[in-house]
Amino acid sequence: MGLSMATAERWVERWELQQQRYAVDREERFTVIADVVEHVTAGRVTPPLVVDLGCGPGSLAARLIRRLPDAEIVAVDRDPLLLELGRTHHPDAARYVDAEIGAPGWVWALDLDRPLDAAVSTTALHYLDRDTLLDTYRQLAALLRPGGVLVNGDHLPQGETGPAGIAAHVGRCRAARQRAFAHEDWGSWWAAVGDDPELTDLLAERRRREAPLDTPAGLSLSAHLELLRQAGFGTAGPVWQYGDSCVVVAVR
Repeated sequence: MGLSMATAERWVERWELQQQRYAVDREERFTVIADVVEHVTAGRVTPPLVVDLGCGPGSLAARLIRRLPDAEIVAVDRDPLLLELGRTHHPDAARYVDAEIGAPGWVWALDLDRPLDAAVSTTALHYLDRDTLLDTYRQLAALLRPGGVLVNGDHLPQGETGPAGIAAHVGRCRAARQRAFAHEDWGSWWAAVGDDPELTDLLAERRRREAPLDTPAGLSLSAHLELLRQAGFGTAGPVWQYGDSCVVVAVR
C-alpha cells in the first residue's frame, strides 16, 4: 500500500526545512543549478534529458521540472523511504530509480535511451570516496552528450588552497542570520519518522539494507576538479559559492 498524499506532503515539507540547516542559501543553490541546465539546453529540439543523482524526496527534480516543464528527469537514490516520498509528493517531476550511485550496475538501472544533456546533484557526491567518485565521474562523462554538463551543488571544503576554516565559518554565520538552525536537524527528522505508523514498512526496508553512507569523504573542491579532469571533462569549475557550499559545473 502506497503512502497517502497528506503523509508525503507533511514529511517532505519537514525535510525541506531541516535541510536548510545543512546547505547555505539552499534555494539559491537550486536556482543556480536550474539556471545552468536551462542555459545548456536552450534551443535544443529534443526535450532535455537530466539525471538527478541522490535525489532524496525529489527536491531538486521538482524545482527543475517547474523551470523546464518539457524535461525528462530520471531521479536516482538508494533510500527507499525518501524515494517513496518523492514518488508520492512529486509524482510528475521525475521517473524515480532505486539504485546506489557508484555501485556495480547502477548506470544500467537508469535505463537511458539517449545521451544525457545534464547530470545534477545536491549534497550527495561528497560521500563517495576518491576511487568511487572518479569511476562515477567517468561513467557520467560517458553518458553525457558533447557539451552536456555535470552540475554539483555540494559541501566542498577549500582544502590547502584556501582558508577552509574561515569559509566554513562564513557559511555558518549566513545560515544563522537566515535562522536555518531554528529548524529540526537530521537526527530529529528521522526520529520523528520512526513514530509515524504509515512509514513503518519503508523504514524497516531502509534498515534492512546496508547502512547508508553517513560520513563525508572530505575531498576538497580542488580534488573534485582534478578528478573531473581525469574523468574526461573538458572544463570544470565553481560558478557559485558561499562558504564551503558550491555549485560546480563540468562540461563534457
